Amino acid sequence: MASTHTNHAVPASVEADLHAETATAAEHGSGGLPQFQFEHWAGQIGYLLILFVILYVLVSKVFAPRLRKVMDERADTISNAVATARQVQAEAADQAAQAQAEVAKARADARAMAAAAKARVTEDAAARQAAEEAVVNARIAEAETAIGKTRDAAMANVAVIASAAAAAMVERLTGKAATSGELATAKGAV
Repeated sequence: MASTHTNHAVPASVEADLHAETATAAEHGSGGLPQFQFEHWAGQIGYLLILFVILYVLVSKVFAPRLRKVMDERADTISNAVATARQVQAEAADQAAQAQAEVAKARADARAMAAAAKARVTEDAAARQAAEEAVVNARIAEAETAIGKTRDAAMANVAVIASAAAAAMVERLTGKAATSGELATAKGAV
């Protein structure tokens, strides 16, 4: 392969011009930053005012309304959430109050049912006791009647037995039998 390398030589006049431009640029650059040089301030203030107006218009007409809209939506969302929470809390409180009222009513009903059952049992016991007492009193009355009849019968026999015993005693003591008149006189004296 053949080499197509060409040697480009820089002419001396071009090289001299390059050194001259570099030296001139170095002289101008030694004056410091251009922002602090008074001859550039008018242009900088103009650009600053133009940029300020553009940014002001963008912020006031585009960004601020969007931001305000987002903030308003957020505030509405928060206020709606708070209102919903308060409503739910109020409903929960109402339901709790209703539940407490139902529990109180159930307790009162249970107490009333227990009292009614107790009264019914007490009535049944009193009725049973009264019936048993009536049976016992009837038996006592029958027994007293039977005792009275037995006593009357015994008392009727006592007079006869006493008369016979008195006659037997008189006969044994005196050796002679007593007459019925004497026995009647002795019976009347007692």
